[in-house]
Amino acid sequence: MDAPAKANILLVDDERRNLVALRELLAGPGRSLLLAGSGEEALRLALQHDFAVVLLDVRMPRIDGFETARLLRARERSRLTPVIFLTAAADEFESMFRGYEVGAVDYLVKPLVPEVLRSKVAVFVELHAKSAALAREIAERRGAEQRLVESEQRLRALAAHLVSVREEERASIAREIHDELGQVLTGLKMDVTWLAARLEAKPLLQKTASMCELIDATIRAVRRISAGLRPEVLDDMGLLAGIGWQAKEFQKRTGIRCRVKLPAEGAGFGSELSINAFRIFQEILTNVARHAKATRVEVALSAAPDRLVLEVADNGVGIATGKVNGKGSFGLLGMRERALRLGGELSIDSARRQGTRITVSLPRGEAGA
Repeated sequence: MDAPAKANILLVDDERRNLVALRELLAGPGRSLLLAGSGEEALRLALQHDFAVVLLDVRMPRIDGFETARLLRARERSRLTPVIFLTAAADEFESMFRGYEVGAVDYLVKPLVPEVLRSKVAVFVELHAKSAALAREIAERRGAEQRLVESEQRLRALAAHLVSVREEERASIAREIHDELGQVLTGLKMDVTWLAARLEAKPLLQKTASMCELIDATIRAVRRISAGLRPEVLDDMGLLAGIGWQAKEFQKRTGIRCRVKLPAEGAGFGSELSINAFRIFQEILTNVARHAKATRVEVALSAAPDRLVLEVADNGVGIATGKVNGKGSFGLLGMRERALRLGGELSIDSARRQGTRITVSLPRGEAGA
């Protein structure tokens, strides 16, 4: 850790011997004493340094102590610097109020009592040290917060990249499964059908029929797996068709009635927006099927020139307040992260036994792409 900086103390007096005496009196470790023989010199030093305290003689030629204090207060750098006035005559107590008006924190009469002066200066030096330490702590915290924000941004960018890579891999695997494995199974079924047409023995015909049924079931499984990885309808016909297809598949698989309201055909959406909106929709439906105990789901997708809004509402049991932002709610967290990566937002409105409404708003940065 860096050693704390010395506390600067400004001594201002037009008498050189007074400055020397003050310097000898106040010298000590952790202090830096700067001397000024006039108000003008004091103001120049105040532009270059921050001071823990200023000891200022009242009577000086050209610019007196009151005017010097007023000008110090008028400058941003020194406006809070404490000023102790030093006066040589007791009758100048009448001008004390003037001194306090221009920002004095104390008023001492010469000849000075060394112990009193040292104790007063020590108080302001200590306050300055504490203030400096607090300022460093605040700066360190701000720096830590900034580093945390930057780290979070880097992690979010990395997560977005990984999601993008995963989507590309899923699309590639889906195409290979659908094209290559699907073609092989189709060819195999044609061969078995050809073979069955040339057989006469009933047991063999039954066996080939069973084989054809097994091949058909495998083809259906391949199509289901391929669609789960990356639905062809999403790439071929776009987001609107993908949402409609997914809703029908969800209703067919779960028996939960799903009503969908989509905008007019022809609304263009970018590829990144489409796949992220579709994945969020898939996750919402997955949560409904797993947890909601719903019998009905309402889906509405609307598209403004600059924004896409997806709303999904169910009539299920709702989500407990603690689970909406809970550490274990990875599905909800994943949806929020997808929305945030695109500069969008996701909100959840849920009440126990009154269903759940999830609203996703995403900017159409790639509209028409």
